[in-house]
Amino acid sequence: MTKWEYATVPLIVHATKQILDQWGEDGWELVQVLTGDNGNLVAYLKRQKG
Repeated sequence: MTKWEYATVPLIVHATKQILDQWGEDGWELVQVLTGDNGNLVAYLKRQKG
């Protein structure tokens, strides 16, 4: 069975691409971006454990 680990990352609007590119280089896959309670964007990411 595949096991996953997850991360939530606050996104800065003027640096969104750079932030997501860096996490992608580390093997993380973007699952969803939502607006948090404070109005800021939050990225939800996952990658396979192991």
